Amino acid sequence: MILFYSGDLSVRRLEREDAPLLVRWLSDPAVLEYYEGRDRPHDQTLVQAHFYEDEEDGVNRGIVQFKDRPIGYIQYYPVGREEKEEYGYADYTGRIYGMDQFIGEPQMWNRGIGSTLVGGMVKYLLEAEQADLIVMDPQCRNHRALRVYEKNGFVRGKLLPEHEWHEGEWRDCWLISYNSKS
Repeated sequence: MILFYSGDLSVRRLEREDAPLLVRWLSDPAVLEYYEGRDRPHDQTLVQAHFYEDEEDGVNRGIVQFKDRPIGYIQYYPVGREEKEEYGYADYTGRIYGMDQFIGEPQMWNRGIGSTLVGGMVKYLLEAEQADLIVMDPQCRNHRALRVYEKNGFVRGKLLPEHEWHEGEWRDCWLISYNSKS
């Protein structure tokens, strides 16, 4: 099932048959440098545990396609109570969604595809899910991703010190948000 199209890019629901793609992407050191960590290559067992075992967790998972070729992964989800508190949105009454994504084919990087993907997903969340606020927490060192997010209307909020365990150390992250009222 296709969630949305944006030019040559589309996002469809993750299927069981996509597991080998996730294994390949998440065992590539270039991808792992930014997503999961090079010390956490994924095999079939880990992919099954992370992406398929808990289908009732509220996470909507998708495969990113460019000209009908699978090139990456995206997920979105309603932000839970604990995250709302941690991010400073405990009293926020609107609908908050989080999203995470990666382009799993490094040869497709630096072509504007990530920007098209983020913009398309923002539009989808605003229209299909009636999101009021969309948040992400990229690592501070991921300058390329931060540029893509800011280009698509996300604003840096607060610094989240030592927020994510990545490659053997705690990494600082930025809480960034896209407000539908902006």
